[in-house]
Amino acid sequence: MRGTAVPATTTGALGPADFFGELYISFWIPTAVLTAALVIKLPGIVKLWRDSLLRAVGGLLLLACCVFVFAVPSVIAWTNRTVGVPNVAAPWVYSLITAFCACCLLLIVAWRNGPADRSPATRRLVRWVVGVYAGVIVALWVLFVLADVPRERLRDLDTYYATTPFMREEILLYLVAHTAACLITFRLIRNWVRADGLDLWLRGGLKALGLGCALNLVFDASKLTAVVARWTGHDLDWLSTHVAPPVVALAAIFIAVGFILPHGGQYLRDRWRVRTSHRRLRPLYLLTRTVDGSRVPFALRATPELRLTRRETFIRDALLRLTRHLDEDLRRRAYDTALDLGHEPGRAKALAAAVTIQDAVATRKRSPDSGTTAALASGPLVFPGLAAGSGDLSGVGDLSGVGDLSGVGGLSGVGGLSGAPGRAVFPEFTVSSDFTGLLQDIEAVSLVLREPVEIEAVRALAAASRAESSVPTHE
Repeated sequence: MRGTAVPATTTGALGPADFFGELYISFWIPTAVLTAALVIKLPGIVKLWRDSLLRAVGGLLLLACCVFVFAVPSVIAWTNRTVGVPNVAAPWVYSLITAFCACCLLLIVAWRNGPADRSPATRRLVRWVVGVYAGVIVALWVLFVLADVPRERLRDLDTYYATTPFMREEILLYLVAHTAACLITFRLIRNWVRADGLDLWLRGGLKALGLGCALNLVFDASKLTAVVARWTGHDLDWLSTHVAPPVVALAAIFIAVGFILPHGGQYLRDRWRVRTSHRRLRPLYLLTRTVDGSRVPFALRATPELRLTRRETFIRDALLRLTRHLDEDLRRRAYDTALDLGHEPGRAKALAAAVTIQDAVATRKRSPDSGTTAALASGPLVFPGLAAGSGDLSGVGDLSGVGDLSGVGGLSGVGGLSGAPGRAVFPEFTVSSDFTGLLQDIEAVSLVLREPVEIEAVRALAAASRAESSVPTHE
């Protein structure tokens, strides 16, 4: 046989220093990235185990990790020594690669037909893929048993035994199976990435997967070229020994990124949106805290989503308590003023709401007990023309719908007051007709609170327009 003999590394136990000294960084970096991808995908795979697409993804990532772990030269030596058969790690690694190819093709079937497709044609295709690649794995072990490979090779087995009967066929078989799977996968991904309507992160993930498949084809080309060169009496072993390993390691990294990017990118984008919304609500949160001096309870283990929900709930509850103090007339005038100043309608609406809320907070601070609670707590309600406790209702106007008037100055349980005299007692009960929209647009309102100069300009012009409208005109 051709090639220079390399001293066997299986004699004696490997110490920690020897073991870690044999580790190839080009093997363990992709292993770490693939493991990270598997960990990210694992909860979804376990939760939705019946999803054939997720099962194929999980199997592909797991097998890819195993390929790189067992392809490390020091691990190859350990496997050979543990089993007690020289080069037995070769068919084992080849089998893992072949199973990886099968998972790639099953992933294609699931992607093309959808995980819910259980048609006879899909089931036949799945059985065909499983049957063919299971047969390839069996053939790999049969060929290894028939081959004569007594000398252990840790790094150059493919080229060292390229002309050995049965081992030659085994090497060619696993390379052809790997090449076929990579070609089919690359074509599918190339067609899919051109489709319209793909999410940015999904498109990026598909491009990474496509690049990984293309690099796998470079790996196959390097290996096949080196093997065929041995058949023709040439020596291109460096392609198999020094080019192929880093290329396939880079391919594995891109494949892992391809699976991580859609999931991880969406996760990071959602987290960024939540934190951004939480931060944008801070000005309005600080303003509404002054309504009654309360705040959102701090929870160290609260998730960002829970913190955002609590802040939104706190703000909306505070605005509900301010409802009776909201001046609808002020909001309309502020909105018209903001439009006159050149603001677009959405921003003008937010500026008007900010002016109205600030005014309502100030009103509540001046009279914190105003409204129904203050009126009931102060004792008898005094209406124009009605002395406290006199029983004379002649000046009150229409009191239909009042209900039972006994208890508080003879007027407790007030259900409604029709007529101008009765309404004058509750001047704060002017509820904004746009209050529902205000509760929905709290983020926009909070953002304009960062622009106090614009708010004060709108407030001043709105006050001026109110003063002008209140001046009586004389003919």
